[in-house]
Amino acid sequence: MLEKTLTNSANHIAVDYVNNVYEAVKQNNPHEYEFHQAVKEILISLIPVIAKHPKYIEHNILERIVEPERMITFRVPWVDDQGKPRVNRGFRVQFNSAIGPFKGGLRFHPSVNSSIIKFLGFEQIFKNSLTGLPIGGGKGGSNFDPKGKSDGEIMRFTQSFMTELSRHIGQDIDVPAGDIGVGAREIGYMFGQYKRLQGSYEAGVLTGKGLTYGGSLTRTEATGYGTVYFVQEMLKDQNLSLVDSTVVVSGSGNVSIYAIEKATQLGAKVVACSDSNGFIYDENGLNLDTIKRIKEVDRKRICEYINEHPTATYTEGCSGIWSIPCDIALPCATQNEIDECAAKVLVANGVKAVAEGANMPSTLEAIDVFLSNHVLFGPAKAVNAGGVAVSALEMAQNSMRLSWSFEEVDQKLHEIMSSIYNRSMKAAEEYGHPGNLVVGANIAGFIKVADSMIAQGVI
Repeated sequence: MLEKTLTNSANHIAVDYVNNVYEAVKQNNPHEYEFHQAVKEILISLIPVIAKHPKYIEHNILERIVEPERMITFRVPWVDDQGKPRVNRGFRVQFNSAIGPFKGGLRFHPSVNSSIIKFLGFEQIFKNSLTGLPIGGGKGGSNFDPKGKSDGEIMRFTQSFMTELSRHIGQDIDVPAGDIGVGAREIGYMFGQYKRLQGSYEAGVLTGKGLTYGGSLTRTEATGYGTVYFVQEMLKDQNLSLVDSTVVVSGSGNVSIYAIEKATQLGAKVVACSDSNGFIYDENGLNLDTIKRIKEVDRKRICEYINEHPTATYTEGCSGIWSIPCDIALPCATQNEIDECAAKVLVANGVKAVAEGANMPSTLEAIDVFLSNHVLFGPAKAVNAGGVAVSALEMAQNSMRLSWSFEEVDQKLHEIMSSIYNRSMKAAEEYGHPGNLVVGANIAGFIKVADSMIAQGVI
């Protein structure tokens, strides 16, 4: 229910404005369904803000915020190990720099296209704002698939990718990081190529770097740890705890591994995780050391796990992981992995909390199921903001030419995640949706960016 102070007229005007902007987005960006979904989820949340503050209509903030400042698409030629020339497509969306330089990861995956990059970049605006740190929103990547490629092929591809990307980035302009398919190896190759092209050592141009050349302690763990710190805040407000909770985590990449690690450290039992081929389940709890070795060292499929742990089972296909009864579900794999049907199964099995470690892993229909059934729900832009928060801390360390200890960075991360939770809850309460973190996170992230845009004029 909207605040009583809002008139019906103000509310109708706000609804019409939001609808018009959304229809224009669909018309101007045909067939970009992931982008449409991200825009719709955020714009709906902003109706009470627009109704209460007509200045956002007067300054046409929504029309401006849904349009990227810059969208870059480029060819990435490279040569495979057989000497055959290959080509992929590269992307970088520089969405909004109202509160700081563009900041967001690079994703290497066959599914990458302009819609995926724009949805991720749009979400990044509000996620970065929520951290309280001075960073704007951007995202990038390529439809290159690193799976099955040799180190030499990956190096040649990433060097070619950076040769073009280097024209558009800089430590005070746009600071990329890793995402799906882009880890320490890829960041290292790109940083080396950027340094070679620029002829200077600009440590702050990329984050997620190795510790020997400007990286930050805790950056590897940050998104997964931050996800669990956010869950901890959600549960604490309801007098619940991670201790003895059963947890299901999708994915087995960086976010998933460190969400499993921190949840286990805080007393939970993680019973399932997955990769793009299928999922493993062990009611006695998973062995994280084995998962780390399989995925981070051997770079093999998660099905290898059952060869060492006979009490575990492996199931082909990913969607079935949400049929496993659990107290807490952490979707940490990819977008739209929990649909309405999966959400209903989770609810029927008694899930207490769902927190999105991945970007937009729940469909809009799934979110409605969780909220209507009073499941604690943490949206991605709030829950997984820990990664970009520590990236910004890495930028700060690079600027000061120093490094903080693991404990210092982890403490700052914990404080940032607690602050994001509290700011989101406060905004939800203030605008008539108490307890709704989807609305609260969107509003809290939006207001800071929108007010900055107004202050800086029409640019």
